[in-house]
Amino acid sequence: MRFTSREPILEGWSSDKKYCVTDEKGERFLLRISDIAQYETKRSEFMLMQRVASLGIPMCAPVEFGRCDEGVYSVQSWIDGESAEKRIPLLPGGDQYIYGFEAGQILRRIHTIPAPASLEDWAVRFNRKLDTKIRKYGECPIQYPKGQVFIDYINAHRDLLNGRPQTYQHGDYHIGNMMIDRHGKLYIIDFNRSDYGDPWEEFNRIVWCAQRSPFFASGMVDGYFDRDVPDDFWRLLALYISGNALSSLYWAIPFGEAEVNTMLNQATEVLTWFDDMTNTVPTWYERGKAADLR
Repeated sequence: MRFTSREPILEGWSSDKKYCVTDEKGERFLLRISDIAQYETKRSEFMLMQRVASLGIPMCAPVEFGRCDEGVYSVQSWIDGESAEKRIPLLPGGDQYIYGFEAGQILRRIHTIPAPASLEDWAVRFNRKLDTKIRKYGECPIQYPKGQVFIDYINAHRDLLNGRPQTYQHGDYHIGNMMIDRHGKLYIIDFNRSDYGDPWEEFNRIVWCAQRSPFFASGMVDGYFDRDVPDDFWRLLALYISGNALSSLYWAIPFGEAEVNTMLNQATEVLTWFDDMTNTVPTWYERGKAADLR
């Protein structure tokens, strides 16, 4: 493909260079450029995106992939709209819930892609991750005032990981990686952290959704489970969020005081939602359901 213009996109945490590019016909696309050392990783990522797109998922559709002078590139369709993170909280509660419900249904379809049969058992894999998170948190120069509450919950509920299935995961599924186009349609973006694992672990980023809109977060859970949420989901969600809380703190340190404070405040909010991890159904869920489809 040949492009007549290229404008940098500075938002986001990815190490990829991102651009809005325009071709000779005036059509816009998203261009991502990565280091050539990531060729195989990015090739696999692009092929998996093609598989997701084949399910009819509303997304930045993969268009072209290859090598270039700057490294390895991928071209994706352009979504003309705005961030769901900014748009959705401005809507009436019922509309926020409906968008969340749709996001949950979309995620369930994404999870129909199976993981490779050769993948290591989930309990073995994730317990190893949890051990690493706990160790690194313990070595962290900054601690949560109630950080031990997260650790105690994890250690008391590791058995919930036994026998969990594994599927393809978007890897960073939350309201910040969604867009609303000019016609009001919801789209999913940023598949560059995709992986395989317990499909319910995908909800570990729902913290960001609940902070922006408890209605959206509640709708997302209800949409995924068609409003029949199993008890084990809530117990596992609390475990996955606890693990995320621990790793988020040491992750934030290189990014400065503002990010550290974000994670400190978020941990406090999480503990409030879950009543210091004694109530596994978070308070935002019951509040958010008040704006359901009825």
